[in-house]
Amino acid sequence: MEENTQLTLEEIVLNAFGKLILIEGEKAASKPSRDKWSAKQIIGHLIDSASNNHGRFMRAQFSDDLIFQGYQQEGWVENQNYQEAEWHDLLILWRQFNMHIAFLIKQIPIGILTQERKQHNLNKIAWKTVPIDQPVTLAYFIDDYVAHLQHHLKQVFDLIEA
Repeated sequence: MEENTQLTLEEIVLNAFGKLILIEGEKAASKPSRDKWSAKQIIGHLIDSASNNHGRFMRAQFSDDLIFQGYQQEGWVENQNYQEAEWHDLLILWRQFNMHIAFLIKQIPIGILTQERKQHNLNKIAWKTVPIDQPVTLAYFIDDYVAHLQHHLKQVFDLIEA
């Protein structure tokens, strides 16, 4: 992971925030169907992802493995009732949490970012999974986090444009 990657996370977040903040809360609450998330719920999921991955990125600096507990994503979104939360509050929390993660990433020494870890469970918890017998780095896991975030932002913008 190079410094440019952290800037990319910052740019992704700030660019998306600038567009998302202009969307009305009512539009953000619109669901394409009963079993699909609204933009509010997707942003809520991204807040949950930020929360979980912030802890993972921190713990990885003090461990020789990348083994982390998963979480029940659907349950988290439902139990926190993001659908009824204030849209602008969700956006500000999402932006600030990710800006802090971008700052955190810049603090991680390159040796820790690029250290190959033979023990991991990214075959289960990564967005783009890695076979259990393939070593991984924290840099890969961070890049995976950013790709996951971009994937869901595309979903949000597709929903809003529909």
